[in-house]
Amino acid sequence: MTFGTSSTQAYGETWYWNNRYANESGPFDWYQKYPSLAPLIRLYVPHNHQRILVVGCGNSAFSEGMVDDGYEEVVNVDISSVVIKAMQNKYQSRPQLKYVEMDVRDMGTFEAGSFDAVIDKGTLDSILCGNNSRGNATRMLEEVGRVLKDNGVYILVLIILSISLTMPLLLHCFSIFTILLYQNLLLGINVM
Repeated sequence: MTFGTSSTQAYGETWYWNNRYANESGPFDWYQKYPSLAPLIRLYVPHNHQRILVVGCGNSAFSEGMVDDGYEEVVNVDISSVVIKAMQNKYQSRPQLKYVEMDVRDMGTFEAGSFDAVIDKGTLDSILCGNNSRGNATRMLEEVGRVLKDNGVYILVLIILSISLTMPLLLHCFSIFTILLYQNLLLGINVM
């Protein structure tokens, strides 16, 4: 099952993102910027959480907003080497922000239970647009579950059209959890 049209199927491919970021000059935030989501982030990811992972970070200023808001360690991963190099250069003077080139379907560099929260703004949607979408999305969600600490929080921001595809995957990958749906936009998952 593949979600999307042929024009969006490239969203699941590394070459697409490398090309996009090589030609994109400024930051771009999918769906929402940090100030819009800050109240929900603060509610489910209190500042006492030590380690936060942002998957599919792209060139978004979202993580910068989190650090400006007081979060002390925000690790960002993206499959695009182009964007990771650019973000490492841009934020080299901000040690609270770390940027790592990584495929969210294989985050083996990170130990199990190493993050208090994982934030995803559109990465799962992008994977659902590519080839082998269900298998790739399942691998991603299994990895998210693996890197989260017990009682960790997975905040998933997605388009409403993908909820019908996403919900069965979430039920398959997370055995015990609480799902909260806000304004048909934000899906927060607390893994227990």
